[in-house]
Amino acid sequence: MNVLGIHLTLLIGPSVPVPAPPFLMESLQRVEVTHSDQARSGFQITFQMGRSGPEDLLDYQHLSNPLLRPFNRIILIVTFNAIPRVLMDGIITNQQVQPGNEPGKSTLTITGEDVSVMMDREESTVEHIGQSDPIIATMIIKNYAQYGLVPAVIPPPTIETPNPTEKTPVQRGTDLTHLQSMARCHGYVFYIVPGPVPFANTASGGPPVREGVPQQALTFNMGPDSNVASLNFQYNAQSPVMVSGSMMDSQTNQSMPVQTVTSTRIPLVSQPASGLPHIRKVLPENTEGASYMKAQACAQGRINASFDNTVTAQGELDALQYGDLLQARKLVGLRGAGHSYDGSYYVKSVTHTISSGEYRQRFTLSREGTGALSPVVRT
Repeated sequence: MNVLGIHLTLLIGPSVPVPAPPFLMESLQRVEVTHSDQARSGFQITFQMGRSGPEDLLDYQHLSNPLLRPFNRIILIVTFNAIPRVLMDGIITNQQVQPGNEPGKSTLTITGEDVSVMMDREESTVEHIGQSDPIIATMIIKNYAQYGLVPAVIPPPTIETPNPTEKTPVQRGTDLTHLQSMARCHGYVFYIVPGPVPFANTASGGPPVREGVPQQALTFNMGPDSNVASLNFQYNAQSPVMVSGSMMDSQTNQSMPVQTVTSTRIPLVSQPASGLPHIRKVLPENTEGASYMKAQACAQGRINASFDNTVTAQGELDALQYGDLLQARKLVGLRGAGHSYDGSYYVKSVTHTISSGEYRQRFTLSREGTGALSPVVRT
């Protein structure tokens, strides 16, 4: 599929995906892919169907072909500016058929999620004896090597290795929910990034990326330089919280105070929400059986996450005008909205929509307050 110089490649199959046959590519109408920093990334692909030949006598060719069955694997590759990029590596989880009364009006829509959906298929109770959170995460990820998962786990600032004679970390639930729970406790996120090459996926566990070279700037209301079609901001003064309370230290059996006041993230703004006069106070989360060190780390992680979403921005851009693919989980500069909302943002999610003659991207950005740190952004 070609969209004004953008080439889309579709690989599909039950185990090892192969290039889609011509009849699938010729009937492809629309592709939508969403990447999120916390929720599973997903895709939706719509095909036009018809029954006009001997192959369609009993059923639509798309439905009788085994390639589009649930739990087959799909890889989408976008070649943009002559650079191929893996847009999605996922599993089909749903089929939706919409028959039409007129020829060529029937459609088949397949929906799916990234390969982490296979980590959420079986609940179990597992003891991780004498293992710290980073080791547990790495070992779980390695169980899914068949999907090309490569662990990229960043250790938290404080690592607690439990004494097997005192307590044993117990996983109750699926591998995915356990990985996400461990990540949240440290203010981290766990997600799957497709690529960097086909058939490979990076399983990332670590803090949101709030440093490094920002992506090409988003420009709004600046005449011919604009590349953003729509934009809106929300300032949620109830998002930030501070944690204050006590917990029972499993190592000393004594009640210890747990208190965190502000985010420890690298600031993206000149007026962070920590300056608000009435920040909501909450009690520490239930960390039964945890040490004081881990309870304090969980509290700080909760604080950081609450401040991150104080200001959110949502908008849409044309990929051809932008000249690149905006990527989730990275920084981006924004200009043209005024000093309060210009500056650097963290990209929480991006939805790519590709159809005939069009490639659009809807995005959600976030940060911990208002006020640009610098009068300029990377263009």
